Amino acid sequence: MGIIDSVLSIGSTILDRVIPDTNARTAAKEELARAINEQDFQLALEQIKVNEEEASSDSIFKSGWRPAIGWVCGIAFSLHFVFFPILDWFLVLFGHAAIVIPFDMSTLMTVLGGLLGLGGLRTFEKMKGVA
Repeated sequence: MGIIDSVLSIGSTILDRVIPDTNARTAAKEELARAINEQDFQLALEQIKVNEEEASSDSIFKSGWRPAIGWVCGIAFSLHFVFFPILDWFLVLFGHAAIVIPFDMSTLMTVLGGLLGLGGLRTFEKMKGVA
């Protein structure tokens, strides 16, 4: 939303200087915000159409990449938070040193959070009967 806010800020500054009437300036600012939001909405709709086309494809290279990323993130997440802690617990229980595996969670959480967010939107669409 940073780009939209900056465009609105610049547009608002220009309108403040160009339109002296307060009511007309307010109406122009509202129209600018409405136009920017409409454009953003149309871009989102077009991306949804592209996503729908990809998902309906018979090619595994087009329709299978999202599930593949989901599985990879799910496996990495469960390895790091379920399997490795249980393995470490058993190793310490039987007198061995625990395995310390460095793991950069920032990238995984970014991708996984995006996937879960998209899954939430899909659930919302199904609840509304859009799907």
